[in-house]
Parts: sequence; C-alpha cells; structure tokens
Amino acid sequence: MSDISKSVRKTDAAEKISGKALYVDDIKLDHMHHALTVRSSIPAGLIKNIVLPELPDGYYSVGADDVSGKNVVKIIFDDQPIFPTDKVTYLHEPILLIVGPDKAKVKELVDQVKIEYEETKPVFDWVNSAIHYHFEKGDGNRVFRHAKKIISYDYETGYQEQAYIEPQGFIGYLDDDKVTLIGSIQCPYYVKNAVIQALGVEENQVRVIQPSIGGAFGGKEEFPSLMACQLAVAIQKIKQPISMMYDREEDMLVTTKRHPSKIHFEAAVDKTNQILGFQTHVGIDAGANIGLSGVVLSRSLIACTGAYTIPHLDVSGDVYLTNTVPNGAFRGFGAPQMYFAVEMFMEHIAKDLGIDPLTFRKRHLAKQGDKTSTNGTFRDPIIMEEMIEKAMEISDYQTKYKEYQDPSSHKGIGMSWFFHGCGFTGSGEANHIKAKVKLRKTKDGFVHILVAAVDMGQGIRTTLRKVVAEIIELPLERIIFDFPDTDFVPDSGPTVASRTMMIVGGLVARAAKEMKERFQEIEFTVQKQYEQPSYIKYDEATFQGDAYPAYSWGINIVEVDVDPVTYITKVLGSWSVYDVGKAIDERIVLGQADGGLAQGIAYGYLEVMRHENGVLKQKNMTDYIIPTAMDLGPMETVLYENPYAFGPYGAKGVGELTLVGGAPAVTKAIEQAIKKRIMKIPATPEYLMELVNHG
Repeated sequence: MSDISKSVRKTDAAEKISGKALYVDDIKLDHMHHALTVRSSIPAGLIKNIVLPELPDGYYSVGADDVSGKNVVKIIFDDQPIFPTDKVTYLHEPILLIVGPDKAKVKELVDQVKIEYEETKPVFDWVNSAIHYHFEKGDGNRVFRHAKKIISYDYETGYQEQAYIEPQGFIGYLDDDKVTLIGSIQCPYYVKNAVIQALGVEENQVRVIQPSIGGAFGGKEEFPSLMACQLAVAIQKIKQPISMMYDREEDMLVTTKRHPSKIHFEAAVDKTNQILGFQTHVGIDAGANIGLSGVVLSRSLIACTGAYTIPHLDVSGDVYLTNTVPNGAFRGFGAPQMYFAVEMFMEHIAKDLGIDPLTFRKRHLAKQGDKTSTNGTFRDPIIMEEMIEKAMEISDYQTKYKEYQDPSSHKGIGMSWFFHGCGFTGSGEANHIKAKVKLRKTKDGFVHILVAAVDMGQGIRTTLRKVVAEIIELPLERIIFDFPDTDFVPDSGPTVASRTMMIVGGLVARAAKEMKERFQEIEFTVQKQYEQPSYIKYDEATFQGDAYPAYSWGINIVEVDVDPVTYITKVLGSWSVYDVGKAIDERIVLGQADGGLAQGIAYGYLEVMRHENGVLKQKNMTDYIIPTAMDLGPMETVLYENPYAFGPYGAKGVGELTLVGGAPAVTKAIEQAIKKRIMKIPATPEYLMELVNHG
C-alpha cells in the first residue's frame, strides 16, 4: 500500500451483501430453549406477591432466588439488580424470566404471571440528584462581579434512540461447567465480568463470543450485561441452550437511550465584548439507575467551552434519578447535548451584542497552546481556521448566509464547530482499562490479530488488518482478524469512546513493529499493553489536567428550507470538514462521517421520543422517525490530515466526532429560516409553529 488511506474492499462486505453473515438469531443449537421476560406494569412500587401459572414439564421460571452470585449488574455503581427482589423503579423493569422449548407457549405463560404491587408515587421531576460534580478554571466568580454584561440562557435536549438494525439478543449454553454466551455486544469483557460476578464463579467458567453485529452506537455497551446476567442465571439453573431475543418494540421500550438534558449557561462579557467566563450547570436524566450516567455527565461538562477558549469557568452538573427507563451510552456520550447548547449560546451572545456571529466566534476559537476547560493543554496543532475556510468555500456559506437574512426567505444555513476527546477520560485508559493486545504468527506464515475490539459496522476488521499488513509488509489476505472470543483474546477494552483505532490500533501497530523484527521466527506471539503518554496528568476528583491524550476537530454546515405553512424542515444539503489525524481507510471514514452526521442532524430536528408518566410514547420504528437519505440531501465531506504522534499512522478518533456537531448546525439553519431563537431540540414543526406564532 502506498498510502494507508487508500480504500480496500471491506473484510465483511461479501458475507453481508450475500446474506451469509451470521447474526446471533441466525445461530441454532440442538434442544434450544427460549427465554422471555416478565416485566413490571407500574413505574414505582413494592412487589408484594408473584403468582406463577402452573408450569408444564420442561418450563421454568428464573428470578432473584436463582442468582448464585451477586444480584447486581456490574457496571460502576451497584444500583441495578439483575432481578428485583422487592422494589420496582420503572415501567417494564424485568422481574423474572419464563424459559421453555416452545416460544409461543413461553409467551402464553408470561402473560399468565400475576404480580401484586403496593404502588408508590413515581418521581418524574429532576429533583433526586445521585451524582454532583463541580470544577473551576481561573476565577469564575470574580469575573462575573466585574463583567460589563452578563448574558444567560437555558437549553434542553430530549431522548434519542440508537435505532440499531439488529435488536438486543443472546444465546447461551453450558460447555461442561462453563457458561458460554454469544451476543450482539460492543464490550465482550464488560459482559464476561458482569456474568462472573452474577454467577459467583471463576474467570475460566465464563466465555463470551461476538458474532456479526447489526449496529450498536453505544446501545450495546452496558445494557447487554443485564441480559447476559439474566440468561447466564437461567443457563446455570436449567442446563439447556437458551435463546433470549428482544423484538423491536420490547427493545425500544426497555433499553437505554441518550440522556435528556437541561443546560444553563451564563456568560460574563467585558467592555470589548470578549467573554471573560462561563458559569454552567448541566442536568441529565439517568432514569431509574445511575449506570454510566456519571461518565456521560463528566464528558458533557468537559465539553462546556465547545471549540472555544474561555479563561474562567465555574462548571457544575447533576445526574438525576427518575422512575423512567434507564439511560446510558450513545455515540458522543454527553457531548451532543453540550455542543447543541454551547454552539447556540455563542450564537445568541453574538446576536445580543450586535456582533456578526462568525466574527465573534472566530475571536474565541481555541488555538494550539491554549488551556482546555480542565486546565490541560491543547498540545497538538489546531487547524480549525483553515478547515472553517474550506467548509465555507465548498458550501458557499457566506453568500447563502447573507441571502437568507432577507425577512422573506424561508431558508437558512448553519455552521457548528466542535472537537471530541479521543479515548477514555483522563487516566481511564491507564488506570482502569489497561488494554492488552496480541499478535500471533502461525507456522503457515499468517498473522492473527487477537483483540477484544468489536466490529459493529465501523470497519475495524478491515482497518486493523491494514495497519498490520502495512507494517509487516504482508499481503492483506495473510492477516486474520476473527470475531472476539474471550477464551482466546486479551482484554483490549470496550469498543467505545472513539478509542479503537487510536488506542487499540496504536498497540497493534507497536506489536506489528516488533513482529516484523522477529518475523524469521516460525511461530510466536507478541503482546503489548497500553502505556499512557507521560504528559497526561489528570485528577478525576477535581477535573483538573489533561482530560484526553488527543482531540479530533470538525466543522458541519447544514442548509435547510422551512415550509412557512407546515413548518416542516427540509434539509437541502450538508458540508463537513474533519481533522481525524489520518484516515486509515478513506471510504470507511467517509461512511462513518455520513452516518454520524445523519444521526446528529436528526437529533436536532427529527427524532422525537418522550414519556408521559414514565410511558414511552414512541415504541417502534413507525412512531419513532429516523432519517432516510431523502431527509438529508447531498452530503459532502473533506478530510484534513493532522497526524497524532501516538496513533497508528497518525490516526485519532472518528466515530463520535462526526455526530456531535449535527444538531447545532441544523438548528442554527432553522433559526435563520424562521427568524426565531431555538432553545431546545428536536426542533419539531410543532415547536417551530409555536415559536413563530407565539414566541
């Protein structure tokens, strides 16, 4: 390969196009049983009694009494039971499983289970804070006392459903005394460690295998651990192979979503119209369990300055518990909520001050050497000014922006600027993940990549093979990357946080360099473990230091036309420019860019999900609308090279970056089209009509 960015045929293209790829529900085992879930019918209350129907021979119930280990899902906090024993905290919470050989009969038995409750008053308001964070930069309070002007606004974001193609699912079986699980997952070792704790067994008694996966987007990060624990308990009890598959409606009703948020911003502005400081509070709705909400909140708080340098900060946030379905990981992990708010806030400040927003934002744009929100340093070159000029050139931004200022125009064009920290926050990679990878050369001269990283559509079975082939100078066909199996691959960490290519790929590249030096050996294995760059110093308790080893940067421009009668938004097109360090495969990165921006734009104007008294109103793909190609218009993307020293060939993060700027870009465009300020998303026709007629 002359250039690592040159695209090759994806490893799994043929098997997926031909229909030969095996997803979990395609795998059939002899004597397979089926597990279905009995769920709560109230959002809050005490379980007083459970009355089971008479179960025929070969049919079983599985619940809390069957958990031989710890009856809690291993995530971060011990607040999510595998099966509740006495208390219900959200509607459709799983109470127990019914398992048997005939799925239709199992469904019939599930419907016959009677649960008696003592209902309690559910909490839907954001009043119960489970986690509170606070940090400062500079002197956030003093500058507000001496500011010429203080400007404040509040912003809100709603749920977003991951809408992966393949719903959640597992099959499992006993192999001697080992519980083996095959599932649609992102994080094999998250699942394995959760099941070990649930069963109270040794590490070698649990095996987790990943088959083909029909998308994830964060929705298969922590949630599968709950399903896996329930299924493992059932397998341990019944000692038969069991399939546990959600249909689409069950999946949407009970799995984690993107956290709704409420974000308050205040800006202290001096006499030269320069921002001195921000005071910011972020609230997110965790639902009934904390789960990963603390980490989601922290990433949101860290992004509070957007792509700008603000010298003084007073930042706080809360995770609120409510009696609603738990929320969790979703591509972007707290950043999409914050980027919508901070980008709109910068736009609104400029307009309040009577300054051209583009001029005002450029004045505050972060530069190499500036301090981050957490007093770290932007060490690497920041090429945003060049990228902004390119984005405006390919979109004809300035001409359109001026034209659409006409009061009679119903069109608008919006531009967002953003970055995304790559990898786990702060010392997470070094202290918590401690990623390991292996390369094994076999006698036949093939090289096997042994990592727990999951290809869920983003193409790492192709790109990691390219890295190894290029370094060792072997044909791509001689590099093997099978699906992860925890009996054979080390724990290289979860497939999340835009870390796979930069962190795991970086380790694979190091291993490949050593293997190349030893390639004359007939058969051997090379292992590498993550070593954090020496300059990364971060205090998780105080939010001080370098929160990330590297940052990817981006520009999104979106053009819209808003119908003045129906207030329906039509996206006319989008233009994007990204700095991802170095694209390991250009076509794969462009695919990630198109998909990410589609999710980001739809988050801003199209995807509606809400609950009424704990009941989600959008529970299938008819009620919950995601965009088609017809909803997004033409998309043009330009990639800039700005290599990161510790990434393979200079690669940084890609997957999340391409989503986080979509919502503010489309809402700025809509704002220009309707000549009213947008303070919450999604910007639905009903909301736009209300703004225009009553705003």
